[in-house]
Amino acid sequence: MALETGDDAPEVTAPNQDGEAISPAFDEPTVVYFYPRDDTPGCTVEANQFQRERDTYRDAGVTVYGVSTDGVDSHRDFCEQEGLEFDLLADTEGDVADAFDVDRSGGAAARTTFFLDDGEVKSVYENVDPDGHARAVLGDALEDGHVTLPE
Repeated sequence: MALETGDDAPEVTAPNQDGEAISPAFDEPTVVYFYPRDDTPGCTVEANQFQRERDTYRDAGVTVYGVSTDGVDSHRDFCEQEGLEFDLLADTEGDVADAFDVDRSGGAAARTTFFLDDGEVKSVYENVDPDGHARAVLGDALEDGHVTLPE
């Protein structure tokens, strides 16, 4: 079972698609979405929709990270192919998934999303349908008052 609303955000570090070590503090509004594999149909839909909503997320002050067990080279290729402008974290050993208690029993991370802020988990989405998910997470964060958009 994944971390739950109200749990403390874990401390994690993983390389992004450029091989840079990323250690999110989770003290600002952040989305961390776990997905099974780069360049697969559902994962591509989800990534493209987070990219499409990127400006709105940025306007609301939200950072987005995608995480899978694929490596840096795979993430780099996926970002280039799809024009992704947010960090994909390479979790090849499953340490980030384990820190969030995301199921990896199928050999890859289960599709799970977290909204974090102020060092804690604010929302958890499990068994995610990738189509429409990026907009739904943002809508929930706005509705719950976790973020606002500038006038």
